[in-house]
Amino acid sequence: MANKISKLDISALILAKNESLMLGDCLKQLDFVKEIIVMDQNSTDNTMVIAKKYANKIIKSTSSNFSKNRNTLAKEATGEWLLYLDADERIDDQNISEIKSGVQSPQFQAYYFPRKNIVIGKWLKHGGWWPDYVPRLIKKQNLINWFGEVHESPKIEGEFGYFKQPITHLTARSMDQMLDKSIIWAQVEAKLFEDANYPKVGIAKVIYVSLREFFRLYIIKMGVLDGTVGAIESIYQSLHQAMVLVYLWEIQNKTEEKFKEVANE
Repeated sequence: MANKISKLDISALILAKNESLMLGDCLKQLDFVKEIIVMDQNSTDNTMVIAKKYANKIIKSTSSNFSKNRNTLAKEATGEWLLYLDADERIDDQNISEIKSGVQSPQFQAYYFPRKNIVIGKWLKHGGWWPDYVPRLIKKQNLINWFGEVHESPKIEGEFGYFKQPITHLTARSMDQMLDKSIIWAQVEAKLFEDANYPKVGIAKVIYVSLREFFRLYIIKMGVLDGTVGAIESIYQSLHQAMVLVYLWEIQNKTEEKFKEVANE
């Protein structure tokens, strides 16, 4: 960092799985906090090697449940404040100044950051991507728990404030990465829909939901103003919704069981 400041009573908490390309730069920027704790989620690359260079503590988890893992990180932390960051998120000196003010002269018990989402090299300012407020700084004694399996949120005692300076989110670096994420999370979302007794899915529903999502992001949310990448992202998100419903269709129609029955005939 250009402007060094004294260590703040903050525990920086990072979840990481196969983040060898991103984790180093994430941890380097945290030289202003009291401690860094990394939770490794079954990485198979050099994530652990990189984490050991910077982290004060490394813990492992076999769970992919973000809320559960964030709660575990909070219990391991010794700082008065908790700063949650993802391996692909970046902060700058202005962020640090706001964080310093937030913890030394707190008006709130937790804070949201606006987030600049960089998708395939472009900052998306439309399509529902901006300002994308995310909860990242929380006073430990005021955190009750994180909840939600897909889009997790913290429950706190007290009030949230909002910082002005955005953090940068280097997400969706390639189409391969985007599709890999969708395969994982679409299955999780489909299972949640099934648990919630979502109505039976047919091809008309898949097409309708997919087209509706594209229209919502590209037209209503003005993704068209983000040019080619805005169109790509709107198409991708509509595809993701279709994937969720197709996975749900598989669950509802017990396709795996039917395949085994046919295979054993």
